[in-house]
Amino acid sequence: MATSKKGTAKSGGVKFSEEVTAHSHVHFDEKLHDSVVMVIPESNGNFLVKVGFLMTQHKYEIDFTLPDIPSLGNDVCPAPIPNPHIRVTNITHQSEGGMLVHCEYTPHQEGVLCEELTLVSESREDASVRIRVQARVMDRHKGTPMLLDGVRCVGAELEYDSEQSDWQGFD
Repeated sequence: MATSKKGTAKSGGVKFSEEVTAHSHVHFDEKLHDSVVMVIPESNGNFLVKVGFLMTQHKYEIDFTLPDIPSLGNDVCPAPIPNPHIRVTNITHQSEGGMLVHCEYTPHQEGVLCEELTLVSESREDASVRIRVQARVMDRHKGTPMLLDGVRCVGAELEYDSEQSDWQGFD
């Protein structure tokens, strides 16, 4: 004979009340309400930047603030490493400390993607820091993501559809 256990069920930050009423509610932990781009320092001195959910074939502007990095100094620029999907467009030193990094990103496929940027010092030869930008990318036909603060959609690429071609074929 099965017995039921009364109590509060808890699963992954969502709490369900044991009382069932006509006006039931689901309560989320406060830590789930963070809606900003997260910059996470790594043990090797580099950074992981989590930008949340994005869509394929859309162009995004992403702003995030890195802490002061003494090894780079004040004259910081992006490394001239070509990446067709992400590029740094501006780096601004903040009066309250840190650097505001502005970049453009165009996700190219669905899934969890990680693109790499490198910032270098213009005055110090071997000074650099790597930034991994991580996004959870969904197909453009699977809904609209809620963008984090610091992420803006600035356009969508045209969708290629072979049926819309005006090519008449070979004679």
